[in-house]
Amino acid sequence: MASSATKTIEDDAIRLLARREYSRAELAGRLAAKGHDSREVHECLDDLAARGLQSDARFAESFLRSRLSRGQGALKIRGELQQRGVDRELIGDTLANTEVDWFALACDTLARRFDSPGDTPRERARRERFLAGRGFDFEQVRHALSHAWEERE
Repeated sequence: MASSATKTIEDDAIRLLARREYSRAELAGRLAAKGHDSREVHECLDDLAARGLQSDARFAESFLRSRLSRGQGALKIRGELQQRGVDRELIGDTLANTEVDWFALACDTLARRFDSPGDTPRERARRERFLAGRGFDFEQVRHALSHAWEERE
């Protein structure tokens, strides 16, 4: 009987993974929400990871690529990966091993959203909040406000 329950857990997990990558924690949560026993879920996830079907490293890389294409900065990406249960060390390694120019990404993101740096302090503050909300740090925000539109010309 346990093997059929395990097969059902595995079937549910593989069905989820067929659509997109999931972190181990996300997958465990989804399987638990389907009513599977937590001990059996963890055994199944160990087996899937051993077979290479689930990988937090692969999930983090895929997640990073998708967020970069949306113009998000490292701070936001780091926070979202942590919320999804990815290990802090793995997040650090994933971000460190990517060849992203965060300053250029901040410039591009800002220039796509706004057509100028703004004429008033209020408009500049709005642009600063926009970039900060996207996960760019102070230096990247300052750089983008100074250089976003000159690089577009």
